[in-house]
Amino acid sequence: MKRILWIPYPTVIILIRVFLGLIFFGAGMSKLYFEHKFPGIIGPVWLEDELTQYGLGMYARFIACAQVITGLLLFSQRFATLGALLLFPILLNILMVTVSLEWQGTPYVNGALILLNIWLLLYDWPKLRFIFSDHTESVKHIPFKRTSRKADRGWIILSVIILLTIPISYLNLTLAWIICAGAVLGLVVNQIIARKQKIRLKKH
Repeated sequence: MKRILWIPYPTVIILIRVFLGLIFFGAGMSKLYFEHKFPGIIGPVWLEDELTQYGLGMYARFIACAQVITGLLLFSQRFATLGALLLFPILLNILMVTVSLEWQGTPYVNGALILLNIWLLLYDWPKLRFIFSDHTESVKHIPFKRTSRKADRGWIILSVIILLTIPISYLNLTLAWIICAGAVLGLVVNQIIARKQKIRLKKH
């Protein structure tokens, strides 16, 4: 098996997905939560306040929502390819905003994140290459199969619960944190169960 240093290559991809997922999930939630009281690795949490001066407050909120959803997609692993696709234009938008506003250092951080995003897209090239093909008839006949639709439904339900904690945070911040933490833990358990089921099916 191909390795990077001592880590198996597929594990490296999973770690990159989790890393980017957590970064953008936290970045989006910290912008949307009451008084920005949500842990996040990168910011700025005051992006909406900054962009509102230019009539772009709603755009900043849209970016924050997109960051949360994309982070959840990447973190899930089940929908990580879709997450990587959505993340690319988000990163380009953020890069253009930071360059336009002449923020020092931030464009370089975004540039590094874009490179990681491109790495994920290259890894998923077998899933994406049909987009660039002129012969897509064979693709139409590929059956739609999911290893566990139950796990898919679980991810959707738990993600909706996480999003609902945003308005809840304006009513009761502690309750919102507790519900969100429980839902995130549920996502982890859901992913572990789905992965074990997939391994069992491969063995049989």
